[in-house]
Amino acid sequence: MGANTELTEEVRQRARIVWDYQRLDQEPRGCDVAVVLGSHDLGVATTAADLYRRGFFPRMVISGANSPSTLARFPRGEAVHYREHVLGRGVPDAAILMETRATNTGENLRHSRALLADAGITVRSVMLVSKPYMERRAHATTRRVWPEVDTVSASARTGFDEYLGSVGDDRLVMDTMVGDLQRVMEYPARGFAVPQEVPDRVREAYAYLVAAGYDGHLITP
Repeated sequence: MGANTELTEEVRQRARIVWDYQRLDQEPRGCDVAVVLGSHDLGVATTAADLYRRGFFPRMVISGANSPSTLARFPRGEAVHYREHVLGRGVPDAAILMETRATNTGENLRHSRALLADAGITVRSVMLVSKPYMERRAHATTRRVWPEVDTVSASARTGFDEYLGSVGDDRLVMDTMVGDLQRVMEYPARGFAVPQEVPDRVREAYAYLVAAGYDGHLITP
C-alpha cells in the first residue's frame, strides 16, 4: 500500500476504535514542566507551543533523536526541528531544554528526568505532550519510569480522519498507531510500562488491522 492509499470503511472503523482507546482526553492543567515527545508529527510541537502560550507550564523539555520513520523528515533530529518550530510560534529559548539522545519513549522520559535534575529543577507534575494516539502509552511508560510525578496527557484536539489529513501519510499513521497499541499490551511484561486494561473490542480491532497489513511498526516477540 502507498502512503495515501484509500482506507476502506472497515479499516477506518477499526482504526477509530484504536484511536479512541489510545487517547485519554484529559483536560490540561498547570504543571511544573512539559515533556514534548519527539516523533514524525510536527503537530506535537505546535500543541506544545500553544499550551505554553496559554500558561500551562513555564518550561518544556523537547526530547528526541531519530527513528527510522523520522530520519527523512527531521534529518537533524526530532528535538532540533521541534525546537525551531516552537521558537517560531513564540516560545522563548529560555523556556526550552533540549534532550537529543532518546530513541524510544522510555529514553525520552529517563533522559528528560535526568536533564531536569542536573539543571536543579524540582518537578512534581509533568504534562506529556505527544501524538494523539500515543497518550496512553506515554502515560503507562511514565508511571513505570518516573512514578513519583503527577502527569497529565496532552495532544492535538482532533478527530482520526482530520488527523490523517494533517499528517498526509496514511500508512505511517496506521502502522505507528497499531504499533503503539501493541506496545501498550506487550511492554508491561517486559518491564517498560504499567499494565493498562484493554477491552475486547480494542483487541479485536488490533487483530483486524494487523491482518489487514498495518504491521510496519510492530515489535518482534
